[in-house]
Amino acid sequence: MKTSSTVQLAAAVALVSTHLLLPTAHAQPRQQGPQVVSPEVAADGRITFRILAPNAGEVKVGGSDIPGIGQNGLMTKGTNGVWEVIVGPVQPGAYRYNFNVDGVSVIDPRSSNVSESNNNVWSLVHVPGAEWMDTQIVPRGSVAEVTYYSSSLKRFRRMHVYTPPGYESGEGRFPVFYLLHGAGDCDDSWTTVGRAGFILDNLIAAGNARPMVVVMPAGHAGPFRFGGPRPAVDEFSQDFLNDIMPHVEKNYRVHTDRKNRAIAGLSMGGAQTLNVGVPHLDKFAYLGVYSSGVFGIVRRPDRPAPEGPSFEEQHQAVLADAKLKEGLKLFWFATGKDDFLVETSRATVEMFKKHNFDVVYNEGEGGHTWIVWREYLKEFAPQLFQ
Repeated sequence: MKTSSTVQLAAAVALVSTHLLLPTAHAQPRQQGPQVVSPEVAADGRITFRILAPNAGEVKVGGSDIPGIGQNGLMTKGTNGVWEVIVGPVQPGAYRYNFNVDGVSVIDPRSSNVSESNNNVWSLVHVPGAEWMDTQIVPRGSVAEVTYYSSSLKRFRRMHVYTPPGYESGEGRFPVFYLLHGAGDCDDSWTTVGRAGFILDNLIAAGNARPMVVVMPAGHAGPFRFGGPRPAVDEFSQDFLNDIMPHVEKNYRVHTDRKNRAIAGLSMGGAQTLNVGVPHLDKFAYLGVYSSGVFGIVRRPDRPAPEGPSFEEQHQAVLADAKLKEGLKLFWFATGKDDFLVETSRATVEMFKKHNFDVVYNEGEGGHTWIVWREYLKEFAPQLFQ
C-alpha cells in the first residue's frame, strides 16, 4: 500500500514529466510583433540593421569602424514599429555596432553574435569577401577561454589561447606568439572582431605561416584612464612575466627559447609590447607594434611633460647592447597615415634606428581601426619563426 508521501512524489514526477513533454517553443523567448531580421548582409556588402522599438522616439546605430556612420547612424521608423537603416557597401571584415534607443545603448536583440570589450559588449556583424579572414574549408584550430590566478595582481584573470590545427594530437611543441589588444578592449577582442583564429587557420592552411600557439591576454590590469602620470608599478608587465608566460609554458606544448617567442600588440598593446619586450629582449626574437609606439615620445603642448626618465633613458643599457640586437630577428612597425598616433610611431622608429636597431616600418592607408589591425596580423604572422 502506498503512503501519502509516495503518492505525492509520484504526482510530482508525473507533473515534471508532463512539462518536459511540452513543445520546446515554450522554453524560448518569443518575439512579439513583426518578425525582424538583423543584421542582414547583402551580396554587395550593404548591411541592413533593424530593431523593433514601436514606442521609441529616436533610434541610431553606431559603430566606430563602420565607414560612414560613426555613432550617429539615424534609423527610420516603419509603420510596423521596426526601425531600419541600410549602410554601405562596406568592405569585407568584422564590425562592432550597438543601437541607441532614446539615449540607451543596447545590443542587437535579434543577433547572438557579440564581441566583448573592457566595459561593455558589442553586437558583431561579419561581411564576407576576404578569403584570408573568411571562414574557409580548411583544418581548424581552437580558441579557448583560459582562467588563471595572477599572483602579481592577487586575483583570477582570463586570457584567450589559440592552438593550431593538429595540436590536439598531443605531439610536438610549437612556437608561441603573444598578441595584445588595445585600450578599452579585452582578451576576447582579437578572436571576435579581430578574427585572429580564422586568419591564422587560413595562413597555416596555405603554407604561409608556421603552426603556432597564440596567447591573447587581458591588457587592462587596473582601472583604465587616458593620460595622467605613469603608474609607479607596471602591473600588466608583472602579470605577463610572472604569471601569464609561466602558465602558458607549464600548460601548453610550447618552446621556451627566445627564437620561438614573439610578442605584438595594437595601440596600448603596442606600447605594452615595447614595455615588456625591450627590457626583456633576451626572451623575444620578434616584436610587432601596430598603430603605436612609445607613449609620450611626442610632446603635446596641451599636456604636461611626462614625469621621470624617458623610455630611452630607462632602457639605455638594452638599447646599447649589440649582442641583444643580434638575436632580434624582426622588429616590425605598421601605422596608417590617418592614425592619430602616426607621429608617435614615426618618432619611436627613429629613436630605435638611432640606436642601430634594424626596424621595419610600414606606413599605409587607414586610421586607428580594426580594419587595418587585421591586415597587420595577416602581414606580420607569416614572418614569424621562419
